[in-house]
Amino acid sequence: MKIAIAQINPTVGDLQGNRRRIEEAAERAKRAGAELCVLPELCLTGYPPMDLLEREGFVRDQLRELEILEACSKGIDLAVGAVLPVESGGSKHLANAAVLLRDGKRAAVQAKTLLPTYDVFDENRYFVSAEEQKPIGPLGLSVCEDAWAFELGYGRDPVGNLAAAGAKLVLNLSASPWHAGKPAERRRLFGELATRHQLPIVFVNQVGGNDELIFDGGSFVAGRDGRILAQLPLFEEAFEVVDVPGETAGRLPDDVPEPDRVSQLERGLVLGIHDYFRKQGLPPGAVIGLSGGIDSAVTAHLAVEALGAKQVVGIAMPGPFSSGHSVDDALGLGERLGIDVRKVEIGRIYEAYRTIFAELFGQKEDYGLAQQNIQSRIRGAILMAVSNAENRLVLATGNKSELSVGYCTLYGDTVGGLAVLGDVYKRDVYAIARHANKNGERIPNSTIEKPPSAELAPDQLDSDDLPPYDILDAVLEQAIEGGLGAAAVTPPAGATQEEAAAIVRRLDRNEYKRRQSPLVLRVSPKAFGGGRRLPIVHRYPS
Repeated sequence: MKIAIAQINPTVGDLQGNRRRIEEAAERAKRAGAELCVLPELCLTGYPPMDLLEREGFVRDQLRELEILEACSKGIDLAVGAVLPVESGGSKHLANAAVLLRDGKRAAVQAKTLLPTYDVFDENRYFVSAEEQKPIGPLGLSVCEDAWAFELGYGRDPVGNLAAAGAKLVLNLSASPWHAGKPAERRRLFGELATRHQLPIVFVNQVGGNDELIFDGGSFVAGRDGRILAQLPLFEEAFEVVDVPGETAGRLPDDVPEPDRVSQLERGLVLGIHDYFRKQGLPPGAVIGLSGGIDSAVTAHLAVEALGAKQVVGIAMPGPFSSGHSVDDALGLGERLGIDVRKVEIGRIYEAYRTIFAELFGQKEDYGLAQQNIQSRIRGAILMAVSNAENRLVLATGNKSELSVGYCTLYGDTVGGLAVLGDVYKRDVYAIARHANKNGERIPNSTIEKPPSAELAPDQLDSDDLPPYDILDAVLEQAIEGGLGAAAVTPPAGATQEEAAAIVRRLDRNEYKRRQSPLVLRVSPKAFGGGRRLPIVHRYPS
């Protein structure tokens, strides 16, 4: 069977626009001689629709678009993801369904069986699980999580049930969020699943950014022997017609070429930034505070890749403790990236605050954290003023290492509409910077080589308040991605158990800051935001 794989980038709630994308894919598939065109999970609504599903008229309007779409199935079968009403007898009355359109009508419907409720998923909030799985002729329909039964330890195996009922080919319509390394993980899983049930599986995944989630596409066909017969590219819309089955020319999952981890991080973040602006209909302009440090430099590089140099403005805001090389690095970055960089001295504003501090707290030489943090808040206020005056979105520059332990200033360096690096550890910020320079120096080498510093006090370095970043990141990864408490964390080389425990305690203590931070683009299996829900106030020991 000649199957067209349409890896599209739907927008949540753009029901007409999403339907038109599906129609375009169907027409292209017809011209290519395909018998069937397969599209992603919930491609009519966009994924995840969340509480839009409960808004008056949303499901009804989506059903109207599905009816319009039925006409496209004359001359080609369409497998699309849609929300369908069901008679459940309970409080939930919707299904996340794979719908097969044929000859101008619905030929088959298969609701999703396994409804994830972990990490960023909350599908059991809205949907009813399928009670059975039935193929239509030799074709079995499944939706995303249904293929992860063995991997995640579910008690039911929807793909196995389809195979047992006579399916010879399974389609898996997916909206599978990306994190670094996820494409290889999927190929392995689907290869094992195809081998276990001795049938080919067509995996079709959404691409694009929706809020914090980034979808990488990377759709593929796994033959019954587990080999990958075809794979579509990552991080872009794509279309391909594959003759299934075709077991002779496949590759083993591990042999499929794929961008390395750092390349994936860069491309994923660029896509996340680009779609955050585009899908909200925001003006394409961004503004970034440029300190001369590594985080703001990498954020600016990614913004330029996503939006174009003309749409990015950098504001260098030297204060009383800023080094000359930091200003030079910020200006040098602007030249290399081709962006407008404006220099704003904050000394006068800072001195005005010190005068007020003297009235409030008495005359002192040093007002400690209040004196340090006011510099960051002055800069944040200037960035927001540029945002208001020029209709630009502020991109926050803090990384995951700093957000984890609260090494950031509320209403200062945390201001903004999007935290680009909020799920990127410091080690990976450096890796992205070096990757950006692979074909020439885009980020000044001096920015990469110098010790990191907030420059809010004389001769200040990050190491004055934080452990070395290699130690910090190693502990945080165990605590966040691994879910370990302080007692279970293995101290990395150069750290004691007590030092590791202190890091985990700081992680817990600073949840209140993260709740007030901008939306964080998700690039890891456990990011700050909707996928990590901890109480701010609790007394369970770290």
